[in-house]
Amino acid sequence: MLRSLAFAAAIGLAGVAAPVLAQDAPAAGAQQQSPQAVVQTIADQLGQAIDGHQAELQKDREKLIAVIDDVFLPHFDIDYASILVLGQHAREATPEQRERFAKAFYNSITHRYAEGLLNYTRGKVKVLPFTGDLDNKRSVVRTQVVLDDGKTVSVDYAFRKSKTGDWKAYDVIIEGISYVTNYRNQVDAEIRKDGIDKLITSLETQGEKALDTMQKDAGGSGK
Repeated sequence: MLRSLAFAAAIGLAGVAAPVLAQDAPAAGAQQQSPQAVVQTIADQLGQAIDGHQAELQKDREKLIAVIDDVFLPHFDIDYASILVLGQHAREATPEQRERFAKAFYNSITHRYAEGLLNYTRGKVKVLPFTGDLDNKRSVVRTQVVLDDGKTVSVDYAFRKSKTGDWKAYDVIIEGISYVTNYRNQVDAEIRKDGIDKLITSLETQGEKALDTMQKDAGGSGK
């Protein structure tokens, strides 16, 4: 359940019609949030959207996905994250293949972990003070997720500055395990075995089941 909550809450993958390949420019004069402020904003908005609506969202999965979309999508660099997951295969793929992969993988991850958000309540995520200097290519915001038994789990968010100057998250590290690295290893194995087109088609048609197969083939639990 922790993995479900962390993946869903941290990377904010929502089932949208297409991957985000270009970010809209911020309004003139708009103040850009720091990575730490972005994480705090997401945590606060998520609490407002989920608290008191768990039963309703449990019955309507697409509405739950829409909540993730509204809260996370503006702050997540889907295009960059998908390229990292493809790894060396991103250079070999055509623009169309990269776009299809981003859309299909994004949608599959969202539907797989969305229900973990139903256990989320405000105050479960504690954003830790930021230390060091901001690096435009990679800055990490560290948080702690508080479990029902009071124990805490480290969940870190990797950010980069986008072309528009906004900070966008692209990776989440749960107890030292990177989402990007975890799935890149599995995607690499699947592409080497069957090719990128078959992987993309599998994700498009089977979604969550395709991810489960990848996890089993890699010997990981994924949950």
